[in-house]
Amino acid sequence: MMMTTSTAFRLPEVLEPGRHEPLGAQVRDGGINFAVFSEHAQAIELCVFDAAGQCELRRYRLQGPQDGIFQGFLPGLGAGLVYGLRAHGPYQPEAGHRFNAHKLLLDPYAREIVGHFGWHAEHHGYELGHPDGARSFDRRDNAAQALKARVPAPLAGLSPRRSASRHALQDVVLYEVHVKGFSQQMAEIPAALRGSYAALAHPAAIAHFKALGVTTLSLLPVHYALDEPHLAGTGLRNYWGYNSLGFFAPDPRLAQPTHREDASAVAAEFRAMVRALHEAGLEVVLDVVYNHTPEGNEFGPTISFRGLDHKSYYRLVAEDLSRCENHSACGNTLNTAHPRVAQLVLDSLRFWVQEMGVDGFRFDLAPVLGRTRHGFDGNAAFFMALRQDPVLAGVHLIAEPWDAGYDGYQLGRFPGRFLEWNDKFRDAVRGYWLGAGGAGGTGRGEFARRFTASSDVFHHGQRSPLASVNFVACHDGYTLNDLVSYSRKHNEANGENNRDGRDGELCANFGVEGPSDDPAVRRRRERARRAMLASLLLAQGTPMLNAGDEIANSQGGNNNAYCQDNALSWLDWPQADRSLAAFVGRLTALRRAHPLLRQPHWFGEAASTSGTSGAASLRWLSPHGHAMQVQDWHHGGELAFAGLLQGEASEPLLLLLFNPADALQAFALPPGPWRLALDSSGELAEHGEHRSTLAAPACSLLVLSQAPEATRS
Repeated sequence: MMMTTSTAFRLPEVLEPGRHEPLGAQVRDGGINFAVFSEHAQAIELCVFDAAGQCELRRYRLQGPQDGIFQGFLPGLGAGLVYGLRAHGPYQPEAGHRFNAHKLLLDPYAREIVGHFGWHAEHHGYELGHPDGARSFDRRDNAAQALKARVPAPLAGLSPRRSASRHALQDVVLYEVHVKGFSQQMAEIPAALRGSYAALAHPAAIAHFKALGVTTLSLLPVHYALDEPHLAGTGLRNYWGYNSLGFFAPDPRLAQPTHREDASAVAAEFRAMVRALHEAGLEVVLDVVYNHTPEGNEFGPTISFRGLDHKSYYRLVAEDLSRCENHSACGNTLNTAHPRVAQLVLDSLRFWVQEMGVDGFRFDLAPVLGRTRHGFDGNAAFFMALRQDPVLAGVHLIAEPWDAGYDGYQLGRFPGRFLEWNDKFRDAVRGYWLGAGGAGGTGRGEFARRFTASSDVFHHGQRSPLASVNFVACHDGYTLNDLVSYSRKHNEANGENNRDGRDGELCANFGVEGPSDDPAVRRRRERARRAMLASLLLAQGTPMLNAGDEIANSQGGNNNAYCQDNALSWLDWPQADRSLAAFVGRLTALRRAHPLLRQPHWFGEAASTSGTSGAASLRWLSPHGHAMQVQDWHHGGELAFAGLLQGEASEPLLLLLFNPADALQAFALPPGPWRLALDSSGELAEHGEHRSTLAAPACSLLVLSQAPEATRS
């Protein structure tokens, strides 16, 4: 039965024995089964509330523990029941225990969350301001302000996973996008939908994605999240959402306004979004934050995990169990080395695939998931379980390969079919194309290595070039427009006196800080933008485009706009550069048309350009036409070079010319004729034929093609 605020229901006198699985609350057999994990609790109580979550109606003591699970069954009740948990046990911070039964706790498996969280003192397990600090004990009951769980009804209809598009990995083009920010200022979408899950699946949005040629939306976090305490009262909020609390609940703030107070409607809207995107041939990847929770460090509140079993859920400092390890830079670190915490993460991942229909995950601060007592381990138990899981076998797995802890930079060390964000590509591309603008330079050797998927990082353990997720800009840092418009960060709006955000991020303003009316400055910036976009979308590996970069979106030089839920972060559609978006569409079309630009295998070594079918090969050439020698790569005064790509006998050859200088660069061409397929600068007439030599415009990437019969007949 479904209970609402107007439905009267009778609570049973006794809680019956339940099942130890699945964890959380599940409607079954004419009642509700509850199962909760805690390795160290002495008892756990189930607290039932009225439908509004304001009046506690009854408490039941769950049975157990058995294998760390407390369980019970409430007969005669169903979906809509609102509840919380209270855990009894020792409050001994020095031993890693912080049980306080005066604090109502949110079920970690909650699929529907009731209430609005505020940073009240009574949410803490200790007395704020007490001389003993976090070793004191707070006896105030926080139930009136605490978040509660609501028992969900089974999701209606077939999972949108059944309609999923599955793109071959070499065809994937990622598009990192914020659900709200994408559509909040998009006039083609009805005002009532803007900023919502539904808006992301509106025909106008889908038309834009298809025109760009992206295949896979990588959504910034959509799990139920809280704002950080330091933002309270400032008018700011955690816009990016990297502070997840509900790992099984979509954030209601990203739903249509009419749905936000109804968790079931929020879930239905999310599923409808995924279904519509699938029907349009688009995949959906979620950015997931399983590295920390909003409970913060040892001085943080007791909301859920801390009160249920602080010592199991979090990594603690071995020499002082009263302190949290902080590999996340957010105060605490989830302990996925614990089997039940790993189970929580895996159960959450399976839920989003099976029930919500998504196609993969990007793991924020992913080394946390592989940390053991001895540091990061690419063969950690969590990774082994993830790779063996039959439900997760067919979805994308993408790692942000660094965290904030010791030895946290693990690029190239993730196992199996993981893809990894490659910041070496980002820095090399920026340095190469912005060097003349004052950002310092990247040599052509380093640029060539990154352009061909960073074999020094990924060419091992049966990994392919596609493991390198290439990007030039992402949500965290400057937008593409801003990295060619500013020479320093401008984060004053964040309220931290410009101390936050990354210092020294590679950028160049080309002589003017911020927007400019100078035609020469604007032209130089435009060339750099287009050259970097061409490098991104034509390089080997898996490209990821930052939403808004295709329309020259600006954040005013703010490179840490995590708290800016306003026009600063929302895509500026009224000022969109539509010609730049069309250019991106041409780049992705070129990538699709030529398999040589998206190889699933490493290039073989080619002795000549004549030849027959076989593995794809690449030869690097100097502007003078000879094969690059060791001394050429170390010639600091010359940055231009070319790459000749050859595949099967039936494929056209491709010749890529790179000229980052502010002047024309003459290139000697291999025997032709060559047809110009792309000039990133827009100066040269495309599709024209060229023989023997070609002068590449300043700051340009050129692509030329040659019909196979021209040299192989």
